[in-house]
Amino acid sequence: MKSILALASFVAVVTAQSQVWGQCGGIGWTGPTTCVSGATCVAQNSYYWQCLPSTATTTTASSGTTTTSAGSSGLPTSTSTVNSLNALAKSKGKLYFGSATDNPEFSNTAYTKILFSDMFGQITPGNSMKWGPTEPSRDTYTYAQGDVVLNDAKNASQIVRAHNLAWYEQLPNWLSSGNFDNATLQTILTDHVTSAATHYKGQVYAWDVVNEPVDDSGNMRSWLYQDKVGTSYIDLAFRAAHAADPNAKLYLNDYNLEYSGAKFNTTLNLVKQLVAQGTPIHGVGFEGHMIVGSVPSAANIASQMNQFTALGLEVAITELDIRQTMPETAAQRMQQKTDYQNMVGACMLVTKCVGVTVWDYTDLYSWVPSTFSGQGAACPWDNNFARKPAYDGIVLGLGGTS
Repeated sequence: MKSILALASFVAVVTAQSQVWGQCGGIGWTGPTTCVSGATCVAQNSYYWQCLPSTATTTTASSGTTTTSAGSSGLPTSTSTVNSLNALAKSKGKLYFGSATDNPEFSNTAYTKILFSDMFGQITPGNSMKWGPTEPSRDTYTYAQGDVVLNDAKNASQIVRAHNLAWYEQLPNWLSSGNFDNATLQTILTDHVTSAATHYKGQVYAWDVVNEPVDDSGNMRSWLYQDKVGTSYIDLAFRAAHAADPNAKLYLNDYNLEYSGAKFNTTLNLVKQLVAQGTPIHGVGFEGHMIVGSVPSAANIASQMNQFTALGLEVAITELDIRQTMPETAAQRMQQKTDYQNMVGACMLVTKCVGVTVWDYTDLYSWVPSTFSGQGAACPWDNNFARKPAYDGIVLGLGGTS
């Protein structure tokens, strides 16, 4: 997701600025060309410049495979001797354990050494396959950045979950400001989905076809396609994706499905409707953007998942991170361990939960600090690539010993 609600609008300053992950330049761009504090405008291609989180200095990975119980900060660290979360997950019947990533991170060799190792069996491109970067002007498609992620993953024998085809954020400027009518919008969506799914045909395990279609109040989210086309855009997108790549698993992906309530109920009813009308939907993604100390039990999360698997669908945890109030404390780190164990353990309780993806594995590249003020340290590895107790929680959740 790398943005939820905090990324939905420009910040009002002396001159408008783009939020983190928003567009900030490119051929034909007429919006803001500067980014909010903590982000840098980076060219993805000639048509699409994007505000990416500013990082400090490149960090060197720790060389040991087993960490001590307390790091140099005095905070507890991992004690697990498990060195492949993917191998452990597969040994317990899951398809993969994976991580999200983003192209600017590939310049950090310490980072890629872990990312493209046997630690992970699956990769999700966090931004490079989204609508804005891939269709910067109408009917002009560019997949170079997504191809880089895909090819590096393939070289490491990792499967790819492609992300995403229809979302209310990171739309190209020509689309969001184009004032197109209903029929034209349907054609544009079909063309976009067909192009992307065809380009990656046979090369990805799954697509997040429709991302976050339901808002926090349990209403269909108000955005361009919902407002002008209606809920039928969802069926349209799934059918176009399936026609282009019949073998890809097609997902509806959203956050806060781990909790009962209006949002979950609307999503469940939506999926039931899609299944009943023959929409080619194969799975539901539980994003898993959580808060330390607020994660339900594994059994409760599994119960939520099972309401979708009862419809004949698979599920997956697609964007897992569990953020803390900063600065970190030892108690928060240990609670985070329990929370990760519960999230991952929920997937283990559900036969048709195929795998877990963390929303980047290291705090160094987490989206959380730039989006949630005063929050951070959401990932299983810290800024220096040292494993945290959260790593041990994942191991325990997967059914291993830590």
